[in-house]
Amino acid sequence: MQSIQANNYPIYFNEEGYNALNSFIEGSHYSNLFIVVDSNTNEFCLSQFLPYLATDLTIEIIEFEAGEPNKNIETCVELWNVLTELGADRKSLIINLGGGVVTDLGGFVASTFKRGIDFVHIPTTLLSMVDASVGGKTGVDLGNLKNQIGVINVPKMVLIDTQYLETLPQEEMRSGLAEMLKHGLIYDKEYWEQFLDLKAIDFADFDALIYRSVEIKNEIVMQDPTEKNIRKALNFGHTLGHAIESYFLENDDKKSLLHGEAIAIGMILESYISLQKNLITTDEYHQIKATIKSIYEAVVFEEKDIEPILELLIHDKKNEYGSIQFALIEGIGKIKINQSVENELILEAFEDYKS
Repeated sequence: MQSIQANNYPIYFNEEGYNALNSFIEGSHYSNLFIVVDSNTNEFCLSQFLPYLATDLTIEIIEFEAGEPNKNIETCVELWNVLTELGADRKSLIINLGGGVVTDLGGFVASTFKRGIDFVHIPTTLLSMVDASVGGKTGVDLGNLKNQIGVINVPKMVLIDTQYLETLPQEEMRSGLAEMLKHGLIYDKEYWEQFLDLKAIDFADFDALIYRSVEIKNEIVMQDPTEKNIRKALNFGHTLGHAIESYFLENDDKKSLLHGEAIAIGMILESYISLQKNLITTDEYHQIKATIKSIYEAVVFEEKDIEPILELLIHDKKNEYGSIQFALIEGIGKIKINQSVENELILEAFEDYKS
């Protein structure tokens, strides 16, 4: 697979990526090398990765506990301390081997340690391959509020090896699929239509679908690296999706949702809002709702859940001057950003989701 040139860094695929990584390390004269993993990737992916690494540098493994609840500033402090104790300096390299939590947090740790050291992303989940590792966003959650602390800073390279997907449970694959569906809805109708019947997909060709998803995200980010304009398109489904994800994380009586599960709900809700604003047709909405609901189990919302979810929207990073801004679809494959939506319409969307 041909590499993709992103904003000041390349994205490599499969075998080619390891050759590029080893050449890069050899030519960069780093002092030492740190591999950041979580407890899952330490167990399932590290032994798969290390044989590909050809270097005489001292290698240290830094592990933290897996899971979104550990994507916080306290974990960063622990990693900064470990880096200091192990002698990391301005010429150290960090390799983030893991899913979105690892690439987000590891990228932020690298970007802030000694005012910034180089890092490489090797995503191991579908979600991190098609979304989290591409685009330069790094950061951590503030309590249960998603990605409130962070910087935009690009890695030296991203290496996507789809072999790691064999280590993933099915629900994690579904979680990543939500971002691929989103890329079709906001940018490429033909790509979206490939997912209308999952049974018809030849998963031997799944690498090509991943490649196109990365390509779409990269094309959008290249136009607007710091999210002042068109990059906001990537937030479709995320305004309500992130609020739902945060609410379910902070409530012990609720089963936590994976990121993609929450975004899938957000895409249905925000598609309904797009319908009510005459941006999509009824047929398009029914197709979106039916397709997503055929993949993701419906989530039950009680009356008492909705108000706290609406309150969480206040903290959304896309808000400007106190107004909640949505990215809505304008027909399948097109986007309309900076859309204000009144609460009554959001409540309607939840009622429709339940039906």
